Amino acid sequence: MKSSLEEDLAFQIQHCLQDQPVREYKAIPGRRFRVDFAWPDLKIALEVEGGAWTEKSRHRTGAGYKRDMEKYNLLSLDGWMLLRVTGDEIRSGEALALIELAIAKRLDNSIHK
Repeated sequence: MKSSLEEDLAFQIQHCLQDQPVREYKAIPGRRFRVDFAWPDLKIALEVEGGAWTEKSRHRTGAGYKRDMEKYNLLSLDGWMLLRVTGDEIRSGEALALIELAIAKRLDNSIHK
């Protein structure tokens, strides 16, 4: 389920970035989990960490936290750059700036290989 924070970030991305992400992307074959936003060609994944601040969230349970950690570790082991942002970062524009920086770094690294 897409949160209002995810929708806010999607709006910012749509209007400010040339490189558009895939939403709810299955980044690791054979695994059920998805990332909120992904730029598969650049191997950038972004997770909106809004659930940690609400009372009724699977992210606040031990099992939910463990599943998130497994996902993050598998992404890292597969070469993904994982970004995690909060609602405050989305509202302030910091999240968008972070995405722009990540895209620039990945593009710069691909040019220098």
